[in-house]
Amino acid sequence: MVKAAKEATRTSVWLEGKTRRGRGGGQPSGLDRERITEVTVRLLDAEGLDKFSMRRLAAELNVTAMSVYWYVDTKDELLELALDAVYGGLELPDPQAEGEAWREQLRALATAYRSLLVRHRWLSPLAGRFLNIGPNSLAFSRTIQQVIRRTGLPAHRITSAISAVFQFVYGYGTIEGHFFGRAADTGMTPDEYFQHAMTTVTEAPQAAEVVEESKDIMAARGGDTVAEMLDRDFTYALDLLVAGIEAMVERG
Repeated sequence: MVKAAKEATRTSVWLEGKTRRGRGGGQPSGLDRERITEVTVRLLDAEGLDKFSMRRLAAELNVTAMSVYWYVDTKDELLELALDAVYGGLELPDPQAEGEAWREQLRALATAYRSLLVRHRWLSPLAGRFLNIGPNSLAFSRTIQQVIRRTGLPAHRITSAISAVFQFVYGYGTIEGHFFGRAADTGMTPDEYFQHAMTTVTEAPQAAEVVEESKDIMAARGGDTVAEMLDRDFTYALDLLVAGIEAMVERG
């Protein structure tokens, strides 16, 4: 098991000796790693992780599959590049900026990460598969750490606070992305799909009682659309986490 873990670690495109930009000499003209990564992201967004292949990518680039291998050794390396590329689209606050409260910076980071997970539904499984040590991923992680340090929590509680907030966001954004994906697959709008799902659920005897008990909660939840309901739940849940951090700081 230890040997397998070491082998998996060595395969990362970001480790020493793996970040080449072409093998040098004879590589196909008109290609570079940036273009290949950009097209990979576009294909993953349009068709999903399950349908992605080096052959499909090569067809989109109008080259042979072997041409792509001048720039990456394996499909996993390319997926790592795509994963880090989308992290580069995050707007990161400056933790050292004067007059900016950590609370608002934390909310901004959490909201941006949620949007990223929903926009790129393939991100969450890859984030769980790879080391996340690309430059953009590390910049995101470093900013989170610096913002959480400003809360006043002791050093041995920093990682716990990061886990509480960003594992929540990871789960929320992943489920939200799956929901929108299922709606799109049926050809329905998210609101139409939600109403259809709720109607279907109430027809199941084992679920009808639970739905009936939840009616007052759903009514109180508010929001005329699925997007409004999701935003309201996310915002309040994040407020609870921020309040929890504040409470733990006061507790000392």
